[in-house]
Amino acid sequence: MSVGDSTLVETYLEAASIEDAASDNTLAAYRADLDLYVAFLAGRGRSLLNAETADVEAFIAGLAAEGYAAATQARRLSAVRQLHKFLYTEGRRTDDPTAQVDRPRTRRPLPKVLSVDEVGRLMDAVALAAAEPLDDQAETLRRSRFSAMLETLYASGLRVSELVSLPAGAIRESTAAITVRGKGAKDRLVPIGNKASAAVIAYRQLLKASGRHAGSAFLFPANSETGHVTRQSFARQLKDAAARLGISPDKVSPHVLRHAFASHLLQNGADLRVVQELLGHADIGTTEIYTHVLEHRLTALVADHHPLSER
Repeated sequence: MSVGDSTLVETYLEAASIEDAASDNTLAAYRADLDLYVAFLAGRGRSLLNAETADVEAFIAGLAAEGYAAATQARRLSAVRQLHKFLYTEGRRTDDPTAQVDRPRTRRPLPKVLSVDEVGRLMDAVALAAAEPLDDQAETLRRSRFSAMLETLYASGLRVSELVSLPAGAIRESTAAITVRGKGAKDRLVPIGNKASAAVIAYRQLLKASGRHAGSAFLFPANSETGHVTRQSFARQLKDAAARLGISPDKVSPHVLRHAFASHLLQNGADLRVVQELLGHADIGTTEIYTHVLEHRLTALVADHHPLSER
């Protein structure tokens, strides 16, 4: 690495540390990626101040040829982009050679999704357990609460953090939708089905009759530091319930139920933009992980209705 390039990289990293509040780990990753890039340029007789678009493209192509995953290629290109953007902004260069370089295409893994039948079996089993007469009041409340939480999660697609922290008055007999504060302190309106509403109301009536957690600010109170059911506790109950039905616990989590909510809506005709709003995704790109559901539905639609289909 030339002294000039070394100085430029260190200057950029110092700026990233101060202006972007980058962590030590992030800075170390940037340094490692940029050291590779600068060494690559040196091998081509280039430097940071005269590198061209073709040099950046060759760097990324070389990573691909060496077998690096697209995600790794994309991460290193991001570091290179940030460096060149910095050099341009600081007036060290009059252009940005990364501006026209395409981002390596990465394939996001498909979300784990339970089938409609599996979700139905799970919810029915939990509801039956909640309705079973017991002498143990605490266990009766625990089962009723879990059933209400499970129904609410699948009916709404809430994040588990949003579910466990719902306020006490969030769902009443006349409630058709609830306002949820999600990431970035953004509020969204989420419909709640009759079945979920009924399960919550049944639980709240049992809770009131028991005299427990009187005055709690939460819809699903518990004896925890937060005052409500923890994400971990709910996840454990969910996995235990799945295991009793012969469904692999590895296949089930609160987030998987959120995925099921979105996927089942799409496969039944919901619009992707509507699902985006319901999930509280700021970027439609995040919701597009569910397009595999749309692809199957559109393929079937063409096969069933196109006049030239052989199906």
